[in-house]
Amino acid sequence: MNKLEQLKTMTTVVADTGNIESIRRFQPTDATTNPTLLLQAAQLESYQEILKKSVQHAIKENLPGESFLQSATDYFTVQVGKEISQIIPGRVSTEVDARLSFDTQATVEKAKRFIELYNNHGVSSDRILIKIASTWEGIQAAAELERNGINCNLTLLFSFSQAVACAEAGVTLISPFVGRIYDWYQKKSPNIKILPKEDPGVKSVQEIYRYYKENSYPTIVMGASFRTTGQIEELAGCDYLTISPDLLEALENDNAPLTRQLFPNIELTPENSTPKLNENLFRWQMNEDAMATDKLAEGIRNFAVNQQQLENIIKQLASQK
Repeated sequence: MNKLEQLKTMTTVVADTGNIESIRRFQPTDATTNPTLLLQAAQLESYQEILKKSVQHAIKENLPGESFLQSATDYFTVQVGKEISQIIPGRVSTEVDARLSFDTQATVEKAKRFIELYNNHGVSSDRILIKIASTWEGIQAAAELERNGINCNLTLLFSFSQAVACAEAGVTLISPFVGRIYDWYQKKSPNIKILPKEDPGVKSVQEIYRYYKENSYPTIVMGASFRTTGQIEELAGCDYLTISPDLLEALENDNAPLTRQLFPNIELTPENSTPKLNENLFRWQMNEDAMATDKLAEGIRNFAVNQQQLENIIKQLASQK
């Protein structure tokens, strides 16, 4: 077996792409999307018909300005997710507008809107994970959504504190970002080569995974944002890993043995318990973690820019009607 086939025997492989052809080729269980991937999809020829339908849908609703853009982008987001759901056996992660990252109630309402749209187009709620940035407000929104039967994927997760808060909130899945943590440390020390075994992003996911298993949290750990296959290999055995098409291809082309690194059968030890997080403690711990604070803010800003760029494409299409 090649390394991708070996990985699938110990970890649920998720495609980190909105590209239908890539998903068909690599046959992942689940797929994740985000504003960056949706923007890329909107520029592909294969998605132009869906984009036009999204604009037509919003025009029919006869909504003004910002409401028109939200309606069209929501429709496009769900239509892309629906297309993906018809190819994979598992779930599609659909991300809430990053500009809502600090508004709990608006995040809840947007998530419910996505679920309503999916249901209206024949996709059941259990096929969808609502993707939300791991701010305090986002985690509280996820807690409310989970209580109401809407499963969530907490993204832009860079710190142990975020992971603990997500577990305590009862979220379905978290996406700790390996590559972006690596980027931050590599930028600080550009002359030092960071090997996969010493990679701070890899170590972060390993720590979170072990803590969850030691404390019997059911929340799924899905390592994300990889830069190299070496990072992926160091997390073989993690619950889920979401991987870009280029790295899926690299794993597929490698026939060397793949050794499992993470195992779920870990017993609880007293020293691995941590105090329950309240808002003040969460914010303080994030404040003390410069990397997590920087990368969370940067990720939200970048996703917001991508969302606006997608809206600009929709504006241009609408102006031609």
